[in-house]
Order: sequence, then structure tokens, then C-alpha cells
Amino acid sequence: MELLRAVRVSKDDSEDSQPLSPVARVFHQPHNVYIIIMMGFKTPINPLSFKVSLRHSLLKHPRFSSLHVVEKDGEMRWVRTEVNLDNHVRVPVLDPKMESPDKFVEDYASNLTKTPISKSIPLWDVHLLNVKTSEAESTGLFRIHHSLGDGISLMSLILSCTRKVSDPEACPTIPTIKRRNPSNSGGFWEFLLKLWWLVLLCWNTIVDGLIFLGTIFFLEDTKTPLRGLLPLEATQRRFVHRTISLNDVKFLKNVMGTTINDVMVAITQAGLSSYLNRKYDDDKKDNKGAEENNNNLPNNIRLRAALMVNVRPSAGIQAFDDMMKRDSEARWGNQIACVLLPFTIALHDDPLDYVRNAKVVGDRKKATLEAKLNYLVAIFSPKYFIDKVNFSLIQ
Repeated sequence: MELLRAVRVSKDDSEDSQPLSPVARVFHQPHNVYIIIMMGFKTPINPLSFKVSLRHSLLKHPRFSSLHVVEKDGEMRWVRTEVNLDNHVRVPVLDPKMESPDKFVEDYASNLTKTPISKSIPLWDVHLLNVKTSEAESTGLFRIHHSLGDGISLMSLILSCTRKVSDPEACPTIPTIKRRNPSNSGGFWEFLLKLWWLVLLCWNTIVDGLIFLGTIFFLEDTKTPLRGLLPLEATQRRFVHRTISLNDVKFLKNVMGTTINDVMVAITQAGLSSYLNRKYDDDKKDNKGAEENNNNLPNNIRLRAALMVNVRPSAGIQAFDDMMKRDSEARWGNQIACVLLPFTIALHDDPLDYVRNAKVVGDRKKATLEAKLNYLVAIFSPKYFIDKVNFSLIQ
């Protein structure tokens, strides 16, 4: 009630008070979901200049200057308010000669997941760490509630805050995705191919929809050391990052005829397989004193990731001004849906087998409308079903 009295904004004001979208409400029920963004800079950060830049960029977007308010009837709304940047920009005093700055930054990011942002202010903050790491002179950590926008929206917003090195007054150029012009020269065989593709698309969508429903109600992943514990708030989270060469990823992509996403999924599968094999080996040694074995993985491990997919008609990152247009195909917001991506947990003699497996799964997921189906479920399903979906995916 104190929050409502402090806001003093009429519900009838369509510009200053708007309801949350159904997908945005999902990220408040039953647990708050935040996006953590870590950015490295080549120079130390000047907090005063940084605040001035935020006022002329980030605060121009209404979501970053709005409170999350719950009305008496349970309706969630965005209510515009004045923003005090001192409540959002944190500059801790750090020891420049600390022993392990890289680990400090990772621990700092992990600790941000332990405490929520107060709902008395807009749901975002920035932490400026002026400490030199192995990759940057300083680091900025953005913590943004997921209800404010999805990854595509935030990447477009952050890019709009930057400028070209060659032209300090110009925003970066957003590359466009070239689409192939459809050809009608295939005749009867092309018609059969399209018909087969349509049948395959419908079949895969039905199968994926049933698996998604089964996952919500009874189909669980295998219990492994990777699986989280309940309650979720008490679960310890860790952020550990590694930098790899994009040129190496592109080289492997071109050689194997895959996509960058396929290569990254393959790297993830290889890393998780190696980690689980080591964990199971440690358990065997502790319990039975067994000797080291090359393969300690159980058979048929079911391990899936809840992969968020952009469902906008216009794919890829868009210019920020285009996203703010009312008639844009790439509107700002949470236009994402969940796809269940199965991981192959196994040890392969040929590391390229991870890439081959990832390509098979990736091609299969491209031939389905699972993401759009789940997006419609999040919008039109009853409240209790949305809560059930959200809880199952986080678990």
C-alpha cells in the first residue's frame, strides 16, 4: 500500500500505467527471474560519465523508469516514476592489488543472484567494478529483471548506447539477414518436397507438444549432480566463464557444414559429459574405493535444457528505434518461448561426434513449431497452468 501511495499515478493514464504482458508475468510467478549481463571495458569506468550516458540512453525506455505494481485485484502493472540513478548504479570500493580479480568478478556476479531488487525502484541495477582482470581493465555487471525484456530487446538497447569507432556520432550498423527468394521452377517434385516438409513439421510439432506436456506433469530428467534442489532460492549459483576464439568456432562450422549454435551446443555437451564422468568417478572411489575407469557415465541419461527462442517474425538483432515502433515486426518485450533441447551425454573417441549429434538435434528442432506453440500456451493458458509451466522449467 505504501508503494501505491508513493506512485500516485492514475490507472487511466495509458502512457504512465500499463499492464504486464502474459509472458512478462511468468517471470514473476512463482520466482523472480533476472538477466545478468557481464561487459568488459578497455579502460576504467568513470561513474559520473556512465550515469550521464544512462540518462540519455537507458532511461529513455519506459520500462527502465517504471515500477512493478500489484493492484488489489492481483493485476500487475508498469507505473512510470522518477529514477534516482544513485539507487541503480553501484560502485564498490575495491583493492586494485587483489590476488584473483577474475574469481572476484565471477563471485560478485554469483552473489547478485542471492538477493532480489527492491520493488520500490525500477527492476534493474548496474555494478561498476574498476578492477583489472585478465581480459578487461574494468567490468560492468547489469542485473535486469526478465519482465523488462528478452535477450534480443536488451542487445538492441545496449547496442543503441554504443557508437562506431570510425564515427563517434553514429550507432553501430546492424547486419541484416538475407532471405532467399522462393523459386517456382521445381514443378511436381518441389511440390512433393514441400508437402513432405509440411507433414514432417506437423508431426514434429505434435510430438514435441506431447513431450512438453509430459515434462510438466510426470516426465523428469535423470537425477544427476547437475540437477538443482528445492527450494530454488536456497540453491547456490556460480558464474564461470571462458573466452574461446570465434574464428575457431567458424572454422569448425564451415568444415562440418553446421551452424555456430550447433558448435556451441556440441562444446556444451562435451563439457557436461566430461564433468559428469568425473563426478561419477569420484563417487565410485568414495563408495567402493574403485580404480579409475575411463567411462563412468550411467546409460541413457536424460538431460534437457530449457532453451529460449525468439518468436518474432523478424529474426536476429534489430535496430532499437525499429523495435520501438508500434507496427514493427520485432517489437520490444518478451517475445520468446521455451524449447526443450535434449543433450547427448556420452564419451566419444572422436570429438567431432559431439558436433554431428548437435547438428542432428538442431535440424530436428528447426522442423517444428514447438516454440510458437509454447508461446501461445503462455499467453492463453489459465494462470495455474502458467505457474506449473514456469516452475517445471526452472526445476
